[in-house]
Amino acid sequence: MRCDDAAGDFLHDTAEHLRTDEDIALDIEAVLEDGDPALIRDAIGIVAPTRGMSQIAREASLSRESLYKALSQLGNPGFETVRAVLQALGLPLSVTRADKPAA
Repeated sequence: MRCDDAAGDFLHDTAEHLRTDEDIALDIEAVLEDGDPALIRDAIGIVAPTRGMSQIAREASLSRESLYKALSQLGNPGFETVRAVLQALGLPLSVTRADKPAA
């Protein structure tokens, strides 16, 4: 678990609360809705080690080192990396139409 900054305790506490697949899916869904790329990277970086970085890297067609680098605090994973890692986590991206308010 990354604990290299003041948010380290928060990230550790967050990981402890992600006990089920549903917890993980809801957490990832929430950060995707928020849209902050750093938050998305960090959330995936919290979840991925719980599933095994080597396995996730293999299933995402990445080297383990590339996966660690992409999910590090200085990482900037591209869309394809995020998509592949989410797919490897069993969380494929999908699109839903937002409800538009009545005119």
